[in-house]
Amino acid sequence: MKALLQNIRTSRAWSLVLMSTLLLVAAGCGSAGQPQAPASTEVSKNEAPRVIKHAMGETTLTGTPKRVVILTNEGTEALLTLGVKPVGAVKSWFGEPWYPHIKEEMKDVVIVGDEGQPNIEVIAGLKPDLIIGTKVRQEKVYEQLKQIAPTVFSADLAAAWKDNFKLYAEALNKTAEGEKAMAAFDKRMDEIKAKLGSKLSTKVSIVRFSPTQVRIYLRTSFSGQLLGQLGMARPAPQDRDGFIEMLTKEKIPSMDGDIMFYFASDSPGKTDTTKVVEEWMNDPLFKNLNVSKTNKVFKVDEAIWNSAGGYKAANLVLDEFQKYFEMK
Repeated sequence: MKALLQNIRTSRAWSLVLMSTLLLVAAGCGSAGQPQAPASTEVSKNEAPRVIKHAMGETTLTGTPKRVVILTNEGTEALLTLGVKPVGAVKSWFGEPWYPHIKEEMKDVVIVGDEGQPNIEVIAGLKPDLIIGTKVRQEKVYEQLKQIAPTVFSADLAAAWKDNFKLYAEALNKTAEGEKAMAAFDKRMDEIKAKLGSKLSTKVSIVRFSPTQVRIYLRTSFSGQLLGQLGMARPAPQDRDGFIEMLTKEKIPSMDGDIMFYFASDSPGKTDTTKVVEEWMNDPLFKNLNVSKTNKVFKVDEAIWNSAGGYKAANLVLDEFQKYFEMK
């Protein structure tokens, strides 16, 4: 009898061992045909580090950043184009607080100051895993920023938006998406250029009015660079390297061309820019311009043509070109 009970106990023990083994195997496999994926943290750890060379040196990043703070207007447009909504961003130069063309996409994004004076405390409180900025605006606070999170800086903003876009895409671990987006933009440029044909010889003047100064925009300005890629002609005074030239009324002839696009910048508490525009356009020198005599002076949005300076704005400028050169 004792021998029989011993055999039963032994059989039960082996059955329990066998059942436990089968359960462990099943847990390792997951549901039929669907092996369990490793935890996201493990995936991140297994990715090779990326060394990003930028204006302030080198920054090592691993994986895809999830909480990004962006400190430039053109950088904000780059992030949105790449499908990244920042947790914090500097406010737009014009808008409350964002440019109208990005307002909907920027809902719930925390304002972290402006390009010239980002708020370090607010940025730290957002606990970012990547900060993107620019040397030309924020060099003095770079050391503080990199203590908060890995930080990548572009060198400049003027005429560098395409190079900066590439840098930002690399930092975001979205190089392939960045290349695809820029290829689409360049393709659109080529298509518009082909459609414009002989109209490319039209000399395009770009002018800005503000309460304190009047400017013409040269080749390396945002709008000037877009004109250059399209192959549009420019008036001789504007067809040279440089960003802007400030004008006195004696230099009004430098504004002339076959067509003029101008934008007006209002500053709170200062003289209404509308009055400045009226004063200059009523000047005898302006009335003698070809663009004035032929009624080819058009007001455009400064945010799009100048201040935003990024991927989305560039496409909106192309929309304007199609409107004025193909539909009129």
